[in-house]
Amino acid sequence: MVGTAVFWLVGCKSVQQEAASEAATRSDAPVVAPEIRGVAEAVLGKQAEIVAHGDLARNGLEQLLVVNPFGNEARGSVGSGNSSAILITRAAVVEKNGGMWAEVLRCDEHLKNPSGYLGGSPSARVSGWRLEIDRDTPQGLELRFTPSEAGQERSSNAAEAGNRTIVVRWNTRAKRYQSLDRSHERYLGEAPTLETPQSILR
Repeated sequence: MVGTAVFWLVGCKSVQQEAASEAATRSDAPVVAPEIRGVAEAVLGKQAEIVAHGDLARNGLEQLLVVNPFGNEARGSVGSGNSSAILITRAAVVEKNGGMWAEVLRCDEHLKNPSGYLGGSPSARVSGWRLEIDRDTPQGLELRFTPSEAGQERSSNAAEAGNRTIVVRWNTRAKRYQSLDRSHERYLGEAPTLETPQSILR
């Protein structure tokens, strides 16, 4: 189970100046406030890419969607109303509440929130994901995670890929990101641990 990561960002001038100069040297990079860039790097390292920022969950709080993309898959941002896909190794959503940034969703080898592993997540470790992002749903940000390998755009069988896709949205009642069932009408609960099939050695 993942613990809630909390980041205090106290005006660290050297980190902010370094982030600002990096952004300035990348002409294709969107202008990002030093604090926001610092949060992204604190969560996923120097390779972190910010793909969405704002009131993503429509809960009145500022959130960031940060990813580590495969190779050249980096995107500067996902525009409002657009649906887009990125091949990633890791992703996180962090939320600012009361001056503190806290991680509210994590995607690495598994999908999890501070309460546990998301329902419907594969028990086997996943090395990469195809992430589809839609900001313009009635419930706010919708994330669709499909297990994928590096350089693999999508499964050759679209139905098979769809069956493995995990749809995640903000649950206003539970006040956290949760996965949805196949009908996309009911939120699934979290599991404190994942069952890993035991192999029988002979």
